[in-house]
Amino acid sequence: MSSRTIPATLIAGDGIGPEIMESVIEILDAVGAPFAWEKHLAGMAGVDAVNDPLPKETIESIRRTGLALKGPLTTPVGGGFKSINVTLRQEFGLYANLRPTKTIIPGGRYEDIDLVIVRENLEGYYAALEHTVPANGDPKGMALSGGYVTRQECDRIVRFAFDYAVKNNRKKVTLVHKANIIKQMSGMFLEEGRKVAEEYKGRVEVDESIVDACAMRLVTNPWQFDVIVTTNLFGDILSDQTAGLVGGLGMAPGANISDKAAVFEAVHGSAPDIAGKGLANPLALLLAAVMMLRHIGRQDLAERIDAAINSVITSGKVRTRDLGGQAGTKDLTAALKQALN
Repeated sequence: MSSRTIPATLIAGDGIGPEIMESVIEILDAVGAPFAWEKHLAGMAGVDAVNDPLPKETIESIRRTGLALKGPLTTPVGGGFKSINVTLRQEFGLYANLRPTKTIIPGGRYEDIDLVIVRENLEGYYAALEHTVPANGDPKGMALSGGYVTRQECDRIVRFAFDYAVKNNRKKVTLVHKANIIKQMSGMFLEEGRKVAEEYKGRVEVDESIVDACAMRLVTNPWQFDVIVTTNLFGDILSDQTAGLVGGLGMAPGANISDKAAVFEAVHGSAPDIAGKGLANPLALLLAAVMMLRHIGRQDLAERIDAAINSVITSGKVRTRDLGGQAGTKDLTAALKQALN
């Protein structure tokens, strides 16, 4: 394989972020990952340093590298600070949120889960077109919230899902919608999704599901799903639900992708209650780093780390408390390094 280094932005994050990032970098170094890290601040660390949760230097670094690994961040309450994740998505047009869900811990209710949710990241109800109007004698008695989708974005996110299926030998894509009730907005997504699906006929099977039915099907028979593609709000809810099938957000990595950049992250929060105690589970961030390795074409390194994770977690000897064990962050890191082939 090529020995060239690949510039990438590193954001340790808040709370448990620095601890789990240290663990992940240790394991990436152990397999010889080719990243040349540019370390930058965001979240409360950014506020403390320059009174900005997403400093210009951090944005400029991501613009240069087009690649970032990000720990959990805390958006300050009040002060006019916007959501860091939303700002990043808008700044780099990160339209595709990729959330794989795979069983690692054996013996649970759901064995052999292996599915992926592709969530549209920029439109839908999270566009938050909100305001209040008078009602029942109260000048702000009614709150209104609207969303939107565009044909272009519906086409792009569904095409991303089908392309992902083809590249990763996935057999089926399920279009998840609420077109029976939200006839214009969700209807447009479904209409554009069907058009794209026609182009992949014979290569990838297509299925459709109303979102509430999909939620029910995910807990009664999740094995029927392969790749799910849906709009912003539905994707957010369903991806947390699927994480619950395999052990929770401590096992949930994510990627936000566009043609400008790709940002890989742990989906869980900064967990300030256990920060600095050496108890945090680094697996979600490590799995995000595995996704990052696959993104740059280093499947060989990704598979080595995947195999180590499967070996350690399956044996059950070294697990953090959220996974039913007693190990700390450093214990799990050492076990993973020892299990690397």
